[in-house]
Amino acid sequence: MRFSANLGFLFRDLALPDAIRAAKRYGFAAVELHWPYDTDASVVAEALAETDLPLLGINTARGDVAAGDFGLSALPGREVEARAAIDQAIEWAAATGCRNIHVMAGKSSGEEAFAAFTGNVRYAAAAASPHGIGLLLEPLNTRDAPGYFLPDLSSALRVVDATQGAAKVMFDCYHMQIMRGDLLASVAAHLDRIGHIQFAAVPDRAEPDHGEVDYGWLLRAIVEAGYTGMFGAEYRPATGSFSWMERFA
Repeated sequence: MRFSANLGFLFRDLALPDAIRAAKRYGFAAVELHWPYDTDASVVAEALAETDLPLLGINTARGDVAAGDFGLSALPGREVEARAAIDQAIEWAAATGCRNIHVMAGKSSGEEAFAAFTGNVRYAAAAASPHGIGLLLEPLNTRDAPGYFLPDLSSALRVVDATQGAAKVMFDCYHMQIMRGDLLASVAAHLDRIGHIQFAAVPDRAEPDHGEVDYGWLLRAIVEAGYTGMFGAEYRPATGSFSWMERFA
């Protein structure tokens, strides 16, 4: 069982290079980020090389956060901004050896939004492929992200299929438990279209050692079902303890 530290939530009191070093000290096998663009990519690359930790993913920029943006790629009429955010992410990912980019859809709905999103995903795939960078699409639950274009697994799979597999799903167990549950069956049924799995306690999104989901059982069962990737710990720490890592390993 290999775990990745999502530094969008973990070790937030540290500068990003030091957060990477902290992840190494606590036994994580990789790191992933949210929006790291305020930090020079070369500094992050140095910390990754020093710790020998791979960077699994970053997000495209959200847009105008003050105006309510939470991603741009499914917003009709904003393709220029969306593709600039994609280009920014690819440049930053290529400079750090990042393996994947999460293309954030944004808050929208309808067929025009679907056309915009699939067009931007195809653009991202063509631009990222020469760098060996993959694309991920993450469904976000309607409680935490009301109005987000991808509220559930089926909506993300529709985009994956419409773009001929140009992207894969980032399956966050926290979001999927809130929207549907039946997590193991969902993963097993769509394993070929899932690129990364994340987890956190439900419903409080804190350490994954309590709540509705028995991750000690679930993560092992997902591995037994054929998943070979790492599990991204994307939770908001409440206790600061990492004892769950020993229990789940």
